[in-house]
Amino acid sequence: MIETEKQQERVILIGVELQGIENFSMSMEELASLAKTAGAQVVSSYTQKREKYDSKTFVGAGKLEEIKRMVEADDISTVIVNNRLTPRQNINLEEILGVKVIDRMQLILDIFAMRARSHEGKLQVHLAQLKYLLPRLVGQGIMLSRQAGGIGSRGPGESQLELNRRSVRNQIHDIERQLKIVEKNRATVREKRLDSSVFKIGLIGYTNAGKSTIMNALTNKSQYEADELFATLDATTKSVNLTGRFNVTLTDTVGFIQDLPTELISSFKSTLEESKNVDLLVHVIDASNPNHEEHEKTVLAIMKDLDMLDIPRLTLYNKADKAENFTPTLTPYVLISAKNENSRTVLQNALLNKMRELFVPFRIRVSPSKAYKLHELESLAIIDKREYLEESEMISGYIAEKNKWRLEEFYD
Repeated sequence: MIETEKQQERVILIGVELQGIENFSMSMEELASLAKTAGAQVVSSYTQKREKYDSKTFVGAGKLEEIKRMVEADDISTVIVNNRLTPRQNINLEEILGVKVIDRMQLILDIFAMRARSHEGKLQVHLAQLKYLLPRLVGQGIMLSRQAGGIGSRGPGESQLELNRRSVRNQIHDIERQLKIVEKNRATVREKRLDSSVFKIGLIGYTNAGKSTIMNALTNKSQYEADELFATLDATTKSVNLTGRFNVTLTDTVGFIQDLPTELISSFKSTLEESKNVDLLVHVIDASNPNHEEHEKTVLAIMKDLDMLDIPRLTLYNKADKAENFTPTLTPYVLISAKNENSRTVLQNALLNKMRELFVPFRIRVSPSKAYKLHELESLAIIDKREYLEESEMISGYIAEKNKWRLEEFYD
């Protein structure tokens, strides 16, 4: 349930723009969206240009005094900083401002804690939060005695902040043990899928690009979708019929974001593995977002880190109905609006055309005595043409290299 305005935490955003930094405005806008996704009301945003971050308080003394006056005058409960704070910076800011201070990383972790639905997803978020908290378990300051709850305190809960380092390390070890069991089960399922002759497609993209909407358009099934960041966290795989009896699997995974916490990349490695073991990646991009080019770069950079750049890729620009003066930066591409009535047909044709590029063409003669084998072939190959001859049938189409051997069954 969405909190009402009276229940919302009133927050201030802080950002420091260093010389030569890129995409600072986009990053601040994104921070505001993240705060709203977490249920906060953004009251004001403060930015400062500096040569380097202040080692003690992140921002300069003058700007900090200005922020303090705003906090006191406007009933501010939380300050969110658009960078990863050191434990010392965090403590100093809380002592000076007298309110809870969290950084961008903690905010993202908090949203993940809100969104996780599966047992594995919750374990992964819990692990990421504990790894984030471990170096911050210092002293007896506000960070350890905070009891206010709200943004930045979801997941492990306030009681976790009172644990000593050894207890947290023990919890981390226990969760990692549980995740290994879950990952072993996932790996078994994945191996069966890899051994399968079914073609596998993975959806990737920046958060809120519309991946879940595209999955719903192709499957006619309900996958949670919303105009918010990180609406989907847990990997979901479904079967999709593209033409005739030809089916593929489609996997939707967590969206990427700029400055994704390293704790999450590590914790969600098993989930992201679902995107690594596919035959085709569909890179979904929000064409209506003015920062779509930067989003593309972020996704490609993370893909490089995950050794995924060698996987065949289809670029899909989504939300064409909202895009104005759109200029694509990645080619070749397909431009659609996933919520339009004809989107499913457009998507199916785009995927089939891409797969024809990846598959090998074939043309075989099928005698009446072997016609019964066509049913299975139609589930593995794209059948483009059927010519009915006097005593046989000529079949033309495309098939994956790994399934090409299946054509031998029709040879005399």
